[in-house]
Amino acid sequence: MLDLCFTTRVMKKIILSALCFTLGFTSMAQKRQWSLQECVEHALENNISIKQSELDLELSGLDRRDAIGSFIPSINGSASTAWNTGLTTDVTTGILQTQTTRNFSAGVTASLMLFDGLRNFKSVQRAKMAQLASRYSLELMKDDIALLVANSYLQVLFNKENLKVINAQHEITRQQMERTQELVSAGAVPRGDLLEIRANYANEEQRMIVAENEVRVSLIALAQLLLIKDYENFDIEDEGYQVIPSEVMQVPASEVVDRATDERYEIKVAEEQMRIAEKDIELARGAYYPTIGAFFNYNTRESGMGRVVGVGIDPDEPYRQIGVVESTGESVVAPNTVTEIGNPLPFFRQLELNDGISYGAQINIPFLNGFSARNSVRRSEINARRAEYQLEQAKLDLESNVYQAYVDAQGAMKAYQAAQAALEAQELAFEYATERYEVGMTTAFEYSQSQFEYENAQTEALRTKYDYIFKLKVLELYFGVPVTDLKF
Repeated sequence: MLDLCFTTRVMKKIILSALCFTLGFTSMAQKRQWSLQECVEHALENNISIKQSELDLELSGLDRRDAIGSFIPSINGSASTAWNTGLTTDVTTGILQTQTTRNFSAGVTASLMLFDGLRNFKSVQRAKMAQLASRYSLELMKDDIALLVANSYLQVLFNKENLKVINAQHEITRQQMERTQELVSAGAVPRGDLLEIRANYANEEQRMIVAENEVRVSLIALAQLLLIKDYENFDIEDEGYQVIPSEVMQVPASEVVDRATDERYEIKVAEEQMRIAEKDIELARGAYYPTIGAFFNYNTRESGMGRVVGVGIDPDEPYRQIGVVESTGESVVAPNTVTEIGNPLPFFRQLELNDGISYGAQINIPFLNGFSARNSVRRSEINARRAEYQLEQAKLDLESNVYQAYVDAQGAMKAYQAAQAALEAQELAFEYATERYEVGMTTAFEYSQSQFEYENAQTEALRTKYDYIFKLKVLELYFGVPVTDLKF
């Protein structure tokens, strides 16, 4: 009986262990690690701001179709049927009488603008410019989003690397704490050294908790930027991104500015906006000219009233008096005719018989319109000057941004190199402090200080590394490198 119970407990443990392992494996299998390229591509496909820019581009395409449509005749049809009850004129006899009538009418009208001061041609040209400006704005938005994703991604990488540094130092502290415990037990070092290391160990645990939270928060921020809701299973690749030499760092700043002026979408958008403003002036001036149009109309009608099918003598009163001869007093009579009303003709037969067409041309000549045309031209000229200033300002802003990015990249490179040199020196200092502490030539406080400075040097080296990588990519974008070609 005891053996059976023991076997049962063992089987339960095995089953529970297998279940936990399976759930853990499933959770790990669901947790996908995203690369930077995947994050950028996902953002370019799903970001709301990019989708809005895509809608703007789609709308500009519709505006272009509208402009092209102005060259096509407009054709409209109409049809109506109506009932009228009361005193109306009989369409067959011409007599006023109280009746209920039904009438149907239909028509088709076509019109074509022959000349409108060339505004239709200029509207097509303007629509093409607006569509191109929307496309440039979309590409500019993609660059901005890609940089935002890259910065957020590198922030996660830095936090993860920083956590690894703290964990590694924590393991060293743990080993040193065990070593010190043995020395204290042997009476080789004072107990104060052990307490100092224990305090350092507890402080590192606190920093580990903070670092873990920073990793989690930065991952959530990146997931939100990518519109990913499954925060629990979202993660990025842990592989370290190395500093890759770039030729742009060897190029003079003036050359980067010239390249950015030719390649960057900020300038292209401003240039197209200025061309659009200039085209608006030409459109406004078109109101000075007369407009010539042509039209063609086809119409027909049908009625439910009866039709005249013949005229005959009234059998009840064949003659009617129309006068009297004065000399004889004799009555003057005439045949008393009555109109014979029959059923209306078939519907389509009436439409065939009652149709008609009209066509012609018309010209409108503007003489005086309350200065609206002249004021419209003036407004367009002012807007064109504003667009010109905006282009000039865009060039100045781009030049300032490029020089700032160039200086930032150069400074970040030097900071990274200095941090690497400081890390190497601090690593040697920490190794030396470790050796001195192990032989009792330094205190635990001095050893902890050396370890803390070494950890700070590692953190600073990581920070300057990812800061340099990001600023280098910003400079490469200004140099004309497509966002999809950036190498990390």
